[in-house]
Amino acid sequence: MQNLLENYLEAAEGAGSVLAHAKLLMKLTHLYEGIAPAHLGQASSVANYKSGIIIIHAVSGAVAAKLRQMAPRLADEFSKRGFECNEVQIKVQAHEIPRQSRTSTQKPLSLRTSRELAGLAGSLPASSLRSALETLLARSAKQE
Repeated sequence: MQNLLENYLEAAEGAGSVLAHAKLLMKLTHLYEGIAPAHLGQASSVANYKSGIIIIHAVSGAVAAKLRQMAPRLADEFSKRGFECNEVQIKVQAHEIPRQSRTSTQKPLSLRTSRELAGLAGSLPASSLRSALETLLARSAKQE
């Protein structure tokens, strides 16, 4: 089964061109890691290669600006190492921030805090602040 899949991926009529492009991008990525300064290489990655143009995605505008300054040198380095590279384009592609959990954990009020808030609410005239404190006390979990 694995041989059939591998043969399909490598065949020209199958996904051969996709696999070849993926291998090329992997080679460019490893080469880029050796060319780029470490701090910039960690904040950017090779995104694509087409018609002699290497596209690099940077995680921020600051990283992109620094890489744009280095683009001619990067292109020369890629060319010296055997890749046809006429240009290096830098684009900003920020990392996606993972979604935070929308469930909250209820933190209980200590007995002392509950008493002090109840005393404060009792000393206030009828107002939105007093009703907010009363709602907070009614809904909050109490620590024993």
